[in-house]
Amino acid sequence: MIRLLIVDDHPVVRDGLRVAFTGEPDIVVVGEAGNGLEAVERVHTLGANVVLMDLRMPRMDGVKAIRRLKETAPDTRILVLTTFDTDSDVLPAIEAGATGYLLKDAPTDELMRAVRAAHRGQSVLSPSVANRLVGEVRKPQRGTLSPRELEVLKLVAEGATNREAAAKLFISEASIKTHLLHIYAKLDVRDRAAAVGEAYRRGLFT
Repeated sequence: MIRLLIVDDHPVVRDGLRVAFTGEPDIVVVGEAGNGLEAVERVHTLGANVVLMDLRMPRMDGVKAIRRLKETAPDTRILVLTTFDTDSDVLPAIEAGATGYLLKDAPTDELMRAVRAAHRGQSVLSPSVANRLVGEVRKPQRGTLSPRELEVLKLVAEGATNREAAAKLFISEASIKTHLLHIYAKLDVRDRAAAVGEAYRRGLFT
């Protein structure tokens, strides 16, 4: 029997999902949670073996909850069900240990199949998410900074302006701007602060 926990911060969504699973002979909704923290607690108290997990929630988001559950309940399958399919949503969820990733516009029968597949330990991805992951694999040298780019980013992290960084590296200010654009693309960020934060997160420098 599939013991399903529904996790979403919108009661209307939870109600709709509960109704959708009513009458399925092999699936029983054992409970609901409105955030990631409640999800972690209720997986254990309710004995859920599959979790439908939203991502953007208060108190503890879905990615943090997935990480926590992979540590405390490693046999529980987690199927993300969300409206977001950007790289910043998909990749962290998959890396955290999600078994599958579906969007909320998925047909009901597709959702049923996904829950059953997740229970069997099979990966389930919506087409748009699968395309994103394939794109990530095909990106050349994603996240690999050249020695010069790393020098530029270290100076930025220390608070240097473009002009100051150019002077220290004996290159033009235009070259600094070009290096920064390459850094943003490789780290998949949009600005200096995000680039520095991502570099620290990846351990590129301490």
